[in-house]
Amino acid sequence: MSALPEATPTPTTPEREAGHVLAVRGPIVDVRCTRLPPIGQALHLRVDGETATLEVFQHLDDTRVRAIALRPTIGVARGDPVVDTGGPVTVPIDDACLGRLLDVLGQPLDGGPALDTQTLYPILRPAPLLVDTMPAESILATGIKVIDLLCPFVRGGKTGLFGGAGVGKTVLMMEFMHAVSTAYNGVSVFAGVGERIREGHELWHEMKESGVLPRAVLVFGQMDESPGVRYHAGFTGLTYAEFLRDRGFGEVLFLMDNLFRFVQAGTEISGLLGRMPASVGYQPTLVTEVASLQDRILSTRAGAITAVQAVFVPADDMSDPAVTAILGHLDSTVILSREQASCGIYPAVDPLVSGSRLLDRRMVGERHYHVARAVREYLARYKELEDIIAMLGMEELSADDRRIVNRARLLQRYLTQPFQVVADHTGIAGVTVPLEITLADCERFLDGSYDQLTEDQCYMRGAMS
Repeated sequence: MSALPEATPTPTTPEREAGHVLAVRGPIVDVRCTRLPPIGQALHLRVDGETATLEVFQHLDDTRVRAIALRPTIGVARGDPVVDTGGPVTVPIDDACLGRLLDVLGQPLDGGPALDTQTLYPILRPAPLLVDTMPAESILATGIKVIDLLCPFVRGGKTGLFGGAGVGKTVLMMEFMHAVSTAYNGVSVFAGVGERIREGHELWHEMKESGVLPRAVLVFGQMDESPGVRYHAGFTGLTYAEFLRDRGFGEVLFLMDNLFRFVQAGTEISGLLGRMPASVGYQPTLVTEVASLQDRILSTRAGAITAVQAVFVPADDMSDPAVTAILGHLDSTVILSREQASCGIYPAVDPLVSGSRLLDRRMVGERHYHVARAVREYLARYKELEDIIAMLGMEELSADDRRIVNRARLLQRYLTQPFQVVADHTGIAGVTVPLEITLADCERFLDGSYDQLTEDQCYMRGAMS
């Protein structure tokens, strides 16, 4: 049997009074309780005629708890009554969640009606039992040449998308969503953690225009909201992904932008609770918090959740404690390079540092393994020769090196690709390239069959024939 809690109907027992507000400091609310609620319990209080949700994070003594508010605390006063819901923070769950834009508590942000359901799921849930999980050992082909060739996604695995602002993370995520919804008849869940309102608004409209939205759920914890909201947005999105997986909706793609903001929200909460910071100022519970999210992204007999998570790298330091904690959970790493983007190479994937644990001859087969290795060797040799070319010119290279450089530049242009979701903006029809065709084309580049082509003839196109 699965270890995941079953969906629970809305409790019929009335909420009981838990106590009253003792102090308010920003999103932190101290409550004096008549009966001490457990850690993780949801409490309610009334603010300006609306219900505000608090989550218990800390027991201060036998009568006081410290909670994080999941909404602004403006209007909360000392002495306000607090009621105990009798359970953890939950969200409404229903098939009608597809095509909707929701907040961290499952309430609509798109102006539509609330989800008409009495079924609730707790957002903080244990991972499935090990015996119920399935190994992630197959490729989830995306139709994106550079991804499928050099850093293939693991079906039911976790991929980190590392990059700064403006290198194409959001466009790449939207293309993944489009590929899963069309090629696999699957669904997508997008968790916007600390999203700017402008970014969320643009993403919502772009997804509607590209036809992706009806097969997707969007959950936003916006940048101007409480750190408790930003911290839980990923858990809420993952809860909807688990529901869709267990309901048999096929391939489920879970996207999170940005996982680093999840870590930052945890750091804020830790500081507000008075915990002593650990390495580089991060919370002492960093590794546990990251694991509590990542360990729920699993394949079961009902289906698979494939996660793609954007990760901001502070100061481009891959040894940062937050990045290190995240890297340990990933099956594939896709590094987006500003240098690639500045050269017009889109998607701006750095082929030399991106990789996947699936790129092993036992997993992908001898052909795929050798083609990917040869392509990477050509690109690496070109990278080594760039300084010599810049200072002395191509004429100073040996004939073998000139041939390698020419083929590497052709391969570099070939691995660019126009995307379906931005075809209206670029004026170039998007293409999807099966892995088998990508391998065949790369073999021809490597054996010299396309040496006579110009770089422009390989740029921003799909298959070569």
